[in-house]
Amino acid sequence: MAVIPIWPGSSSFASGSTPFGFYDSDLEFQQDSDKVANFCARRLGYPIVDVELQDINFYAAFEEAITTYGNELYAYQVRENYLSLEGASNTIDPKNTLLTPTLNRIIDFSQQYGIEAGVGGNIDWYDGLISLTASVQDYDLDAWAVEQGYDTGDIEIKRVFYESPPAIVRYFDPYAGTGTDLQGLLQTFGFGNYSPGINFLLMPINYDLQKIQAIEFNDQIRKSNYSFEIRNNKLKIFPIPSDNAKLKIQYILKSERAAAAFQDGTNKITDVSNVPYTNPIYSKINSVGRSWIFEYTLSLVKEMLGYVRGKYGSVPIPGDTVTLNQSDLITAATSEKTALIERLRTYFDETSRKNLLEARTQETEYRKKELSEIPFTIYIG
Repeated sequence: MAVIPIWPGSSSFASGSTPFGFYDSDLEFQQDSDKVANFCARRLGYPIVDVELQDINFYAAFEEAITTYGNELYAYQVRENYLSLEGASNTIDPKNTLLTPTLNRIIDFSQQYGIEAGVGGNIDWYDGLISLTASVQDYDLDAWAVEQGYDTGDIEIKRVFYESPPAIVRYFDPYAGTGTDLQGLLQTFGFGNYSPGINFLLMPINYDLQKIQAIEFNDQIRKSNYSFEIRNNKLKIFPIPSDNAKLKIQYILKSERAAAAFQDGTNKITDVSNVPYTNPIYSKINSVGRSWIFEYTLSLVKEMLGYVRGKYGSVPIPGDTVTLNQSDLITAATSEKTALIERLRTYFDETSRKNLLEARTQETEYRKKELSEIPFTIYIG
């Protein structure tokens, strides 16, 4: 069997030595690759014990550690800013862009409430006229919609303009027209458009509200009030129409409301998978990030060495056998990788916009409390 060379104690990085070559052209990556290889080998016991790896194994672990760091960082950035990123052009470079939170997508989400409330939204309201027939109380609006060229069940009624005249237009002063002709006198001076008719004493607003409410209760209890009900697009009119007339309605199309949920996402960020984050630039990673990368590289190298040594449970030597530490290496590497990922995520979470604002608020409160203990100087002039 051919003798496979192992770590000789030094290396010399060359472009193309890593599996993907993400950072091979970065000068600082080239310089640190051999240093990281030497660091990992020494942490694993070299030169006291052999390290059954080659330089390309160290480089591969180094590349993977940087990429993992970038993935965790950008996953955090996507979570922090996705509401501002969604719908934006996917040609932006978020790594080199200072993102300012916006309400753009929140406003888009809230448009659905504007549609239902009739105060906005992203679909049209349509007007229609229903022909009322004398002595006919029930009307099938689905049948009417088919006559207008819509599919059965596609319309949703939003408003029916069938109601009694507003109470305010029937608000009159009970003493007007009793022989004094005060209303006529006021009209001469152009005051007749005011309501109530002749009461120009400044009254509280609740007085007018009670009067209007009394008129509405009178219509509701003593007279057949104008009203309607809609169930399953079946319109019932109260009272029964006494003559032929036109009734105005407003409606939306359910198909348009469903279509409004989908927008053309060409060349736009539509989900977290196409947010245009690329691999980090190693030379721009600060010392905090590099320290984490070095530790994670060591964990990967431990895991790799454990699998290499696992090929042989023990190695015979003259007069005895040597048991290799494959299980110890893999166990240690697994726990270290998990701890490092958790530590990195905790660090990112602590620097989130929410946590930083909370920390700033607490700092302000503590500062106020501290300043409140300072005695105030009394000036006597």
